[in-house]
Amino acid sequence: MTFASARPASPEDAAPPVEPAFAAQLAAERTRLLYQGSLLPTLFMLINGLVCSWLLWSPRHYVLVSIWLVWLMLLAALRVIQVAAFDSAMPARQSDPRWLRRFLLGAGLSGLTLAAGAIALTPVNSFIQQAWLFGLLGAAALSASIAYAVSLPAFLTFTLPCLLPPVGYLLLWGDEHQRGWGWLGLMLLVSLAIVAWQVNRLIERNLLRRFQNQALIERLQAERIHGEQLNQELAEEVQHRRAVEDTLRETHAELEVRVAERSQALDHANQALSKSEERLALALEASELGLWDWNLQTDEVHHSELKRLFGLDESSVSLMLKDLRPRLHPDDMPLLKKTLTNHLKGRTTDYRVEYRVRHEDGRWLWVEDHGRAVERGPRGRVLRMIGTRADISKRKAWQQQLSLAATVFEAMSEGIVVLDAAFGVLAVNKAFTAITGYSEADAMGFNLIELPCSHDARRQFQAICQALEERGGWQGELVETRKNGELYPQWMQLSVVRDRLDNISHIVGFFSDLSGRRASEERMRFLSHYDELTGLANRVLFRERLQEAALRATQRGRALALLHIDIDRFKLINDSLGHDTADQVLKEMARRISNALPEADTIARLAGDEFAVLFDAYANLSSLARVTSRLLGKLRAPLLINGHELIIGASIGISLLPDNARVATDLVAQANTAMQHAKHLGGDTFQFFTESQRASTLERLQLENQLRKAIDEQQLEVFYQPKLHVPSGRLESAEALVRWRHPTRGLVLPGEFIPLAEETGLIGAIGEFVLRQACWQAQQWQRHGLAPVRVSVNLSVHQLRQGKLVSLVRQVLDDTGLAARCLELELTESQLLDSIEHISLTFQQLREIGVKLAIDDFGTGYSSLSYLKRLPVDYVKIDQAFVRGLDEAREDVVITQAIIAMAHSLGLQVVAEGVETQGQLEILKEQGCDEIQGYLISRPLPAHDMAQVLIRDQRGWSVES
Repeated sequence: MTFASARPASPEDAAPPVEPAFAAQLAAERTRLLYQGSLLPTLFMLINGLVCSWLLWSPRHYVLVSIWLVWLMLLAALRVIQVAAFDSAMPARQSDPRWLRRFLLGAGLSGLTLAAGAIALTPVNSFIQQAWLFGLLGAAALSASIAYAVSLPAFLTFTLPCLLPPVGYLLLWGDEHQRGWGWLGLMLLVSLAIVAWQVNRLIERNLLRRFQNQALIERLQAERIHGEQLNQELAEEVQHRRAVEDTLRETHAELEVRVAERSQALDHANQALSKSEERLALALEASELGLWDWNLQTDEVHHSELKRLFGLDESSVSLMLKDLRPRLHPDDMPLLKKTLTNHLKGRTTDYRVEYRVRHEDGRWLWVEDHGRAVERGPRGRVLRMIGTRADISKRKAWQQQLSLAATVFEAMSEGIVVLDAAFGVLAVNKAFTAITGYSEADAMGFNLIELPCSHDARRQFQAICQALEERGGWQGELVETRKNGELYPQWMQLSVVRDRLDNISHIVGFFSDLSGRRASEERMRFLSHYDELTGLANRVLFRERLQEAALRATQRGRALALLHIDIDRFKLINDSLGHDTADQVLKEMARRISNALPEADTIARLAGDEFAVLFDAYANLSSLARVTSRLLGKLRAPLLINGHELIIGASIGISLLPDNARVATDLVAQANTAMQHAKHLGGDTFQFFTESQRASTLERLQLENQLRKAIDEQQLEVFYQPKLHVPSGRLESAEALVRWRHPTRGLVLPGEFIPLAEETGLIGAIGEFVLRQACWQAQQWQRHGLAPVRVSVNLSVHQLRQGKLVSLVRQVLDDTGLAARCLELELTESQLLDSIEHISLTFQQLREIGVKLAIDDFGTGYSSLSYLKRLPVDYVKIDQAFVRGLDEAREDVVITQAIIAMAHSLGLQVVAEGVETQGQLEILKEQGCDEIQGYLISRPLPAHDMAQVLIRDQRGWSVES
């Protein structure tokens, strides 16, 4: 482990050519660097994969996420095994090309795995999960791409399978947000390619320089060995001379000549050695390299340039571990140890590492050590290492700045062009190509002003040059031409760069495409007055034209008519067929209204499925009625959209000025009131506004406000109508019925306020109140010693749609302490049409709790037999319409008998409601009806009176009229 300094490469330095002798070493070194740098990206990819799996873990994705995660863990394990096998191989085997092919195969599989995760696991409706998933997978791809940039084949083998499939998928088949992710992935791919190319160039240049320095060191060592050989030969000559001194005395004259010649040759060799050492010192000084020589047995180290690198005198540092190790950066210690260990064990041909070291003044420097073992013991243990040390702090800083500048340059959304002083193009970014259509090859080396894309700039060239010379910059809007000939508005900004002599050396241009902004402005102007879906006037434009028409009608004494159109049952179409089909319906309705009413002054879409038609100066009421009838006929014509044939009606309200209203605002309100009245009449019709409609609407609004107040002030009460169990003659159950005790109107029956509650959504609060009150009252009767009574509570569709019925029933039973078998829930057969699958699931959950279930008004709806088959009910209630005619109509007798027989065959009990005569009771007894309910037994009673009835029932029940 040694320390040295080297002159950082300047940006103008070209990469040295690859000599054939170094090609094999370069390939082997790239493979080694790939394996050394692959463990951390693999671990990072595995951790990110685990986090992604945790984020996406849900019952819908169990199988897919599990398969993807297992495959990812398998790839990570194979990579670890492959790196371990490579590390354990001898250096000669590590240069085998098969190692690189195996690495490329693993990299390609890893890239495809991340791409498959991004495509198959991306949530469609969650932007936050998309951001987490793309962020984690993108971070893993970024880490691996930078690590694999050592080798361009490895980088491309990983990055292209990793990013191209999800980018293509998101751009071609994704929605608006997903296409945004696709563009982000494409920019990431381009940025990674540029960074990888720069990193690969720098690594290749550094490797070649390292090999050249290594060759120089080997040459110096050869020269030294040659000198040692000459010294050894001289020693042998001296020994031989002493051995034959007696003989040489006889040939003294000849020997002196030969010795003189040998001495002269030795002087020449020493001079050559001195010159070589001098050249080496000069070369090291020129390259800012320092030499080090480390004796591993004694830990002694001899090195140069300590003063410049560490601020230390060479005399103060003699031991490696004692004097230099404390100055190493703690974060770089693991890499240093690993690199040194690999070289000492013979796993690497040379020792090369970059790390930080603390200078005497306290700052940290980046240094690069490059050396090798030159002496080994009998068992192969390294005894001595020699190498060089270079200060690479400037190179590190330059690399960071270069990478940052390149990333910013290419990532800018604005077009950037770098020019020389004569407007010659030196560099352009990707945005330049995207905006102008001219590639880098089309622009490089050409004069920007002479390019076809700078027609308007050429026209203002003199003004631009004057502004650059006087103010150092110019900016303005130009109308330029793309490569395909398309004209577009452009905002251009030019700034000059001056050299040390204050002369213009470069010109930097920034420009942006204003086409999108212009289109957005035009679109905003359109959307501010017109509906985007139908192209009709919107509410803003309609109000403006209504005010203008009202003003003209007032000034000229003319009449004005307003038609308020609402599509019937449009919500059903929207919920059942989807928003796309509903939008197509609205567009077709708008087209039909426009075609049917060419004489209309203004046709507008107010909101949702509501339209307005304004007639300025209509002829008379009869002609207006004919026009409206014609419009209804056009609207109800069959409509085929997306394979669905639809027949759609509309409700139309008509208001007149000045007959009904004096100002425009009243005209709109009156037309809406008339439209609501037409809808209450069943729809597919039209109504003229009358004062009675206003009164009806006002009365309905007042009743709604009073009902809301009644719920808050507890004006609602629960009455109970007992049911007679026919076989035993006892009262075992009762139906809970809500009543409204109005402070001024007295007792209000459900028929007057329940429909309003269902329409306004108040039925949910009323239903919960009745459920809680009935369960509490049933438990109170039991606490007072009465036998358990089963209470029946009617359900509403609103409660079923909320999806909270099961939890509400559980909570009420827990709060009141009532046993589940004492609660019965009733749902009318007509309500089953809403969503039979959802109702079946809800009934099954209630059945599991122990609650009894009943179908009310059986026989009045549709598909009754299918409901009995699919729903887990306990009771069937015969509608009173069939019971009322038992004394007179034989058909009703047959119907009730059939219903009772069918229910009993299915294991269900039958309740007959509306029993008012003794004859009806006798017929139902003969037919085997299980329970009866009606005025013959009792009218609905308050809770106190119901308790008295139950007490009398314990003493024996008798039917009273």
